[in-house]
Amino acid sequence: MVRVGRIRCKTLMGRSGIEDVDYAINPYLGCQHGCIYCYARFMGRRNHPGEEWGTYVDVKVNALQCLARELPRKKRGVVLLSSVTDPYQPLEREWRLTRGCLQLLLDYDFPTNIQTKSVLVLRDLDLLQRFSDIEVGFTITTIDDEIRGIFEPHASPVERRLEALRVLSDSGIPTYAFLGPMLPYLSEEGLEGLLRELAQIGVDRVLVDRLNIKAGNWPPIRRALEENFPHLLPSFASALRQGSKYYEGLRLKVSSLARELGLPVYFCY
Repeated sequence: MVRVGRIRCKTLMGRSGIEDVDYAINPYLGCQHGCIYCYARFMGRRNHPGEEWGTYVDVKVNALQCLARELPRKKRGVVLLSSVTDPYQPLEREWRLTRGCLQLLLDYDFPTNIQTKSVLVLRDLDLLQRFSDIEVGFTITTIDDEIRGIFEPHASPVERRLEALRVLSDSGIPTYAFLGPMLPYLSEEGLEGLLRELAQIGVDRVLVDRLNIKAGNWPPIRRALEENFPHLLPSFASALRQGSKYYEGLRLKVSSLARELGLPVYFCY
């Protein structure tokens, strides 16, 4: 059960340090998807100390009022929805804050980048098609839905994400796949097939990132490995150590496959 709270924010549109992104908008604090590897769990340290990531979400009830006030004052730049939450987590179906943000961004013609794991984004296809500069990406950690169910227990199944990417691409919306975090050895299951399907769908690019364990997410990851893949724990942990060659080997493998498929690929590490 997820505990839903209501909070008020002073600002909504913050400067972002993410490459090729100027601003980030996060209409919610916390995330119902509860992905155990999520680095954004640090966001709850102040308001939810000791609470497990994925068990709480705070709705920024005045988000749209804040954004309407901020947009006229901001220099035009690329906006990311979202950086530390999923803008299309289940609560969005009821609250419609992300849709409201999109309408305002459309009114002011701000270039917008959406990153999600949820097929709910298709609800807003009518708005997306009206943007002069829009991009929609789906995070995919693995094509194996059993593994997905362990690490991303409440997110949309992988096959539905791929179907949504196809719908968006066929509708003329620029799309990308964010393959990350790549979980050592586990994310390699079916990787070639995944890249082939993304090429067939026609995504415009693929981004690849490694696992970040600097945000207090290692204990739940370790528990998941101990319970489900105990034989992998030593090699998984070794791959994350400084100086490990695992991710460089993965880079070579993905680059080779992407080149064969004519798929533009970029690495975030």
